Amino acid sequence: MADDPEVEKALQKAYRLLAARARSEKELRSKLKEKQFGSPTIDSVVARLYELTYLDDEAFARQWARHLAADKLSGNRRIEISLQEKGIGKTLREQVLAEIRQAVPEREIIRQVIRKKLKGGKLLRQDGREKRRLAQHLLGKGFTPDLIFEMIRDTEEEYRDDDRQSD
Repeated sequence: MADDPEVEKALQKAYRLLAARARSEKELRSKLKEKQFGSPTIDSVVARLYELTYLDDEAFARQWARHLAADKLSGNRRIEISLQEKGIGKTLREQVLAEIRQAVPEREIIRQVIRKKLKGGKLLRQDGREKRRLAQHLLGKGFTPDLIFEMIRDTEEEYRDDDRQSD
């Protein structure tokens, strides 16, 4: 492999790409293809990166899902689609989502997003239009409508209970 300058050039490009951030095999193959490297060259580079353990779709899927769940406050649908776009298989996607949701439940993420969007304001004071905007925002983050409306209802009830206790 070291004798082939094309493979060496592609390998150097792959190192730079992986230094910037972790990538899935599909992403890396796509980036190398954009740089006009041929399939045999890309196959050699990918094989070498797996040997060196610089490429690991399972570890990448866990890291990416954790990032989307905890840092981006995304729902399962958004995480699932993102992993699929990055070439992660269905079985691994389901496994990673289950692991992530044990650590970071969707309900807790929705609660965080609601608090953040309201900035200390009470949900009970929000009119129907504001609640719809909140629901749209949560839909865009990849949460299911049923869960969104359930959490909005629960949050309203929490605020009602807090108001009653402070009286």
